[in-house]
Amino acid sequence: MTIQGLHGSIVALVTPFHADGSVNFEKIKELVNWHIAEGTDAILALGTTGESATMTHEEDDAVLRTVIETAAGRVPVIAGTGSNCTQTMVEKSQRAQRLGADALLLISPYYNKANVEGMVRHFSAVADTVDLPALLYNVPGRTGCSIPVEVVERLSVHPNIAGIKEASGDMSYAMKIAHCVNENFALWSGNDDITLPLLAAGGSGVISVWANVMPRVCHEMVMDYLNGERQRALETAVRYLPLANGLFMEVNPIPVKTAMNLMGMGMGPFRLPLCEMTEAHQTALAGLLRDAGLMGA
Repeated sequence: MTIQGLHGSIVALVTPFHADGSVNFEKIKELVNWHIAEGTDAILALGTTGESATMTHEEDDAVLRTVIETAAGRVPVIAGTGSNCTQTMVEKSQRAQRLGADALLLISPYYNKANVEGMVRHFSAVADTVDLPALLYNVPGRTGCSIPVEVVERLSVHPNIAGIKEASGDMSYAMKIAHCVNENFALWSGNDDITLPLLAAGGSGVISVWANVMPRVCHEMVMDYLNGERQRALETAVRYLPLANGLFMEVNPIPVKTAMNLMGMGMGPFRLPLCEMTEAHQTALAGLLRDAGLMGA
């Protein structure tokens, strides 16, 4: 399958663990089937929300293989293969292609960072050596650096660079790169709270944390907006904004995984350095879930 021309909601999939911290592959299969049944348009595995930073390369491959085999071509599967080491990112991307991923998500180099030319070469090293569409991932709150507008402009014409996940929350930045959007280069919101403004700037949809708990509603909100039902989309966005924001009251994915556990979905524990939410935050999150109709009284 392809992500070219795709619109809608891409879930940034949580990785469920057993009580002993090992990956719960049966639960991954359940999640993939549930998301497809609920209308999720594509699945991102091994992103920030999937706790991939705490997983081994072997676990990454096993999780991705499970998602791909379970999806079975029903929706595209995107693999998060980014790294601050360019060679590692190339190797992970090539393995993802061999495993059957439909696309890649490539984060900007964190910690060591890079200048403009270094960042262009970093992303190009993957785009030049795989035959998959890749999305750039701009999330300066995580990486400590933003992808410069010039880098987006230069890479947007690369045949294997298919778009950008814009998760800075900076609408000024989004508008500066909006002119790059065309049939070959898509803009995807990486922040649930500003999905509609990014759609107005030419976006294709959202790569969503919120979709882990309300996949159908997230999908329908995006499609309502794109199909001209903008008032209905706005009403949905405003109705569930407190929950979408609440899923970030602590560092992602702690709140969303906690929410899924509170909903009885059995996502299991976290891996250090992530750990349980504070009791006060759990209470607040449970209230938001009840308000959204996702938990009983």
